[in-house]
Amino acid sequence: MQMTKQRAYWLCQIIGWSFWGLLNFAVFVMQSERIALADVFGATFQVAFYVASSHFLRMQIKKKKWFTFSSVQLIPRILGSNLFLGLANYFTLIFVAYLMGTLKVSVELRPNYILLGILGPTAMYFLWSLVYFTYHYFEEYNKSLRYEAVIRDTELNNLRAQLNPHFIFNSLNSIRALVDEDPRKSKSAITQLSNILRNSLQVDKQRLVLLQDEMATVEDYLSLESIRYEERLNVEFEISKRTHKVKIPPLMIQTLVENGIKHGISRLKAGGTISVMARIEGDFLVVQIRNSGVYLNNKPSKLRGYGLDNTRKRIKLIYGDQARFAIKNETENTVLTELVLPKGY
Repeated sequence: MQMTKQRAYWLCQIIGWSFWGLLNFAVFVMQSERIALADVFGATFQVAFYVASSHFLRMQIKKKKWFTFSSVQLIPRILGSNLFLGLANYFTLIFVAYLMGTLKVSVELRPNYILLGILGPTAMYFLWSLVYFTYHYFEEYNKSLRYEAVIRDTELNNLRAQLNPHFIFNSLNSIRALVDEDPRKSKSAITQLSNILRNSLQVDKQRLVLLQDEMATVEDYLSLESIRYEERLNVEFEISKRTHKVKIPPLMIQTLVENGIKHGISRLKAGGTISVMARIEGDFLVVQIRNSGVYLNNKPSKLRGYGLDNTRKRIKLIYGDQARFAIKNETENTVLTELVLPKGY
């Protein structure tokens, strides 16, 4: 059965303070000639007092919301409460010893003994506070990480969900143009589309896929587009075998290839070439996509293609600052889109 936080807290309280009590009692035993029942009771009572008083401090911390205070506000409160509990601990034990008739006035009421009797428990309460606030800090930090992870995964799912309808719409438009012109080719195009959709459904919930699987989707997509553009579309691949098992975000290369055709080659009367290259450089996967055309960076994002913004957001969410994405005019009539991703993901 999974232990709840409350049970874990009480277990740590009892075990931690009991250990401290046993340590104190062991020192007392080594210094004493004989052990009376009252001494055992006193040691047990002190452990119980530590458990109860530190729990009281925890209740005050939560009630007064000390976790929301700044360091300047928090430190005096911690030190003051620890000193107060140290005083309460010492005088409570003195009172119990008096009631039991074991109080040694000549020893236990000396100034140095009083000072040690107060500062010792105060130091233990301070150590308890340090552990408690450190635990709370890491717990809140982990909560924030989990929250950020949920938000990031949600946004990634939303971004990935945008790709399928967009791609299907474009592909169906391509097939529609072929139905009347060449029914045989349209049938072939439908087969290509079904392959792509099958792969798309398989990776729909995956955060990363193997590059070789992504390239299979890219090849099917380009085969589909080749039916539409015929001799106006020339395709080239240069994929290193070392890249096959590297994982990348699904449909990312396909989206960039589609962007190159839609905003580059499709606008050229004579068509053009699109090439996909992938290689390993050190700890990074480098993917370069070149297409005929001109990249106009000053155009509105809707005219440049939403796929670029989608890609930038996904890279940022998954890799942070460890990855790079760039698109530029490599020559007067060639656009270069480059992805540099860490291969260890």
